[in-house]
Amino acid sequence: MVLGVAIISFSAILVRLADASPVTVAFFRSAYAIPALLLLRMAMRRSPTRSWAQRRLAFGAGVAFAVGLAAWHLAIDLIGAGLATVVGSVHVVTTMIAGWLLLRQRPTSLALLATPVVMAGVVFISGFGSTDAHGEAPVLGVVFGVLTAVLYTTYILLLRGAGTAGATPVESLLEATIGATVGSLLVAPIDSGFSMVPSWPSHGWLVLLALGAQVVGWLLINATLPLIEAWEASMLLVLQPVGTILWAYLLFQEVFSVVQWAGLIMVIVGVTVVTAARSRATGRMRRMQSVPGRDFD
Repeated sequence: MVLGVAIISFSAILVRLADASPVTVAFFRSAYAIPALLLLRMAMRRSPTRSWAQRRLAFGAGVAFAVGLAAWHLAIDLIGAGLATVVGSVHVVTTMIAGWLLLRQRPTSLALLATPVVMAGVVFISGFGSTDAHGEAPVLGVVFGVLTAVLYTTYILLLRGAGTAGATPVESLLEATIGATVGSLLVAPIDSGFSMVPSWPSHGWLVLLALGAQVVGWLLINATLPLIEAWEASMLLVLQPVGTILWAYLLFQEVFSVVQWAGLIMVIVGVTVVTAARSRATGRMRRMQSVPGRDFD
């Protein structure tokens, strides 16, 4: 999961290099990924037949992902990238609540305590507090930011559900990617810069985005989603802006403030403590279940 998050954290770098409009990026990152996922699907052993309900879950996940990307970029235009990242990262909280209510997945006490620390780290990373942090339309921008978080939660839950019925990670991701392509076309009218005409070198970067983040990165993440609880996945995905900061520093020598580096450390420590504790608890339970003559619920 962490390896997959590290790969998708390159997304912001590649999007900046592509220099295309938001929905153009969302459309082509999905469209260029579909042939690669189809080839992978054809090369794999077929899994048991899945219901159309499961396929619709994956397709719906992709639509939610595309619309969420559009909402996030609208939030960036209205309140700036920093605050939009902060509000969008509320998906940690919304996923915890949704997983608790819908899937009966109660977060650990440590996770509940660590969440404010992780969120504070995201605030520091974003540069929130600068003179232009609130943008030109703060209320509407926050609305789109919250919508981003809700749609990202929807994407995680639906994609996770689509992968729990005998599907391979390639199958459900392929269906979700088709959904994201369709979803991008649905929101294309709100993007005045949307274009379906390829150009160079912009589309070279978009191909890398599709093959790297959408195919390799999300395949790794999708393979682990059914194995962990939804709130754990959302917590790990907060590492994405951390990775983006590191790549920007290493590849572009961007300068970041002490506060941003402190936020990066807070996020890493918070996520590591929670996931390590959860891993140890899961390992102990499995060892107990392996003891002959003992049954556990």
